[in-house]
Amino acid sequence: MDAIRLPAERRFAAELAALRANDTAPRPEGWQLSPRAVHTFVVGSDGVELAYKEGRKKHQIAISQKVFGHDVLVQRSITTLASDRALLLIGEPGTAKSYLSEHLAAAVSGDSLLAIQGTAGLTDDQIKYAWNYAMLLAEGPSERALVPAPLYRGMREGSIVRFEEITRAPHEVQDTLLQALSEKVLLVPELSGEASVVLAKPGFNLIATANTRDRGVNEMSAALKRRFHFETVPPLDDPELEARIVRTQVEERLQGSPAQGMEMPDDVLELLVTTFHELRQGKTTDGTQLGRPGAAMSTAEAVSVGLHSTLHAAFFGEGSVDPEHVAMQLAGTAAKADADDRKALRDYFEVAVKPRAAQGIGLWQAYYAARHLVD
Repeated sequence: MDAIRLPAERRFAAELAALRANDTAPRPEGWQLSPRAVHTFVVGSDGVELAYKEGRKKHQIAISQKVFGHDVLVQRSITTLASDRALLLIGEPGTAKSYLSEHLAAAVSGDSLLAIQGTAGLTDDQIKYAWNYAMLLAEGPSERALVPAPLYRGMREGSIVRFEEITRAPHEVQDTLLQALSEKVLLVPELSGEASVVLAKPGFNLIATANTRDRGVNEMSAALKRRFHFETVPPLDDPELEARIVRTQVEERLQGSPAQGMEMPDDVLELLVTTFHELRQGKTTDGTQLGRPGAAMSTAEAVSVGLHSTLHAAFFGEGSVDPEHVAMQLAGTAAKADADDRKALRDYFEVAVKPRAAQGIGLWQAYYAARHLVD
């Protein structure tokens, strides 16, 4: 089946099969892999290939690295999911919180699609259960008429449930989680007998995410916070590692496109990553202070600029990504919020790019010459 993007459990089905075939460590009840194997799935096997069978055929595969630079954080997150507390990943937008959440759920439960998207319009029935109203009118409340939502299914099946942007959900919806997380019970008062109570099976837990910029939208109650273990996912502070991620992610997203196989030259990639790193830090690598844009200068946004630059070069250029393509795509990322952000970007070219261009360093001269494109 063709799809723009497959869920992690299907995209990396071969890796998960290899890990299951080689996993000899103890597994928490309800988990498809041991904590050690879950960790390997997320951070990779460092090139070591694992053997597994598919039918009668034998295969070998190395486990790819999905999350970079946060090994201990990943270990703590896995440990939390094996406990009786839920996991809350917080941080700046674009720091791979949702990406980590998806891959943890895929490795633990084999299903990353039990997901709730926090919005101002979210209601209880979108979390717990709803009703098939035609059947409800015909035969009254019954298990056949009940339409399970992610929380109901996660508890019944013993699976990880993901709650994206939990602080954007209304307080009354957040409070729906209290009983499920503390007592591992979900009540269905419309039904009678055993059907009126869903007891969570082993393997059930919840991974929520929240942006630090949105934490004040619908601040979580103290009672709900106590049900979570908080993990802060920081922005990457290593330009070399960030460059590796940008290259890997851009190549992955180009798969199946007319630009498949195109690569961003190392010196152009350096321009892109250095720009994001310095604007995020609010200073250049030599310590010169910079205006910091209000927009999130995250690694995810750097990947977006890299992808758009490569596609633009493929569609409208000469087939090679140049500094002009990067400058052209920057404004859509760094100047989203207001005119002040655009000014911060223009100032960056004068304060950080111009001196390097004057010294003839790398491609900085061509980058500075393209500064008008940020407008």
